[in-house]
Amino acid sequence: MSVDLPGLLRRLDREQRQAGAAAFGLLVALFLPWYEKNYFPPTGRREPLSANLNAFGVIGWVEAAVAVVGVSVLVLLYARARRRGFHLPGGDGTVVLVAGGWAGLLLVWRLFDKPGVDDPGATVGIQWGWFVALVMAVLLAAAGLRMRAAHRPEPPNPAEDLEWDEAPPRRPPATAQTAVQPRPPRARSTAVTEPFGDRPDWEGEPPEHPGRAAPPER
Repeated sequence: MSVDLPGLLRRLDREQRQAGAAAFGLLVALFLPWYEKNYFPPTGRREPLSANLNAFGVIGWVEAAVAVVGVSVLVLLYARARRRGFHLPGGDGTVVLVAGGWAGLLLVWRLFDKPGVDDPGATVGIQWGWFVALVMAVLLAAAGLRMRAAHRPEPPNPAEDLEWDEAPPRRPPATAQTAVQPRPPRARSTAVTEPFGDRPDWEGEPPEHPGRAAPPER
């Protein structure tokens, strides 16, 4: 499986490429001389000897954490170059900023807590490779800060869009006003009133009232 590295780099923004360069430089700095060990050989010589050690020579939790930071940022940028849609808390810029700051804090901690060595009576000092790693951590944090300021939109997440489209519509909660539906008005019956819809048409004299009629002749 071949990886089109130039094509992937073209898909990234300028701030993302700067973050990738800083993360790659942080990983390369792990192979540079970080520490200088001064020790006395077991043959009885009085002159101390010195040896340069990289981060993997006396690897501890600090060196491992710095390596994890560099790899994690590169994996994040590779996923963004492939247009993988996912959301990180605070956004990509915040994650890269925190990663660079965490790596720098770990490197500064190594100034006060030197790694241990197996040789008795040996001393460990800082070498120039450690300074390179510290500069790369600072550049990584600065790139994350620029990514935050750029406000680049994240690639869309097809899984979230699919879940949103397939979700059934929610019914509004029943309230006192919507729970009781008003009854429709009753239709008035016109069976009785329809025959008397028209006024009667009387011809001639109106009939005499039964009470006022003249008594019949005997």
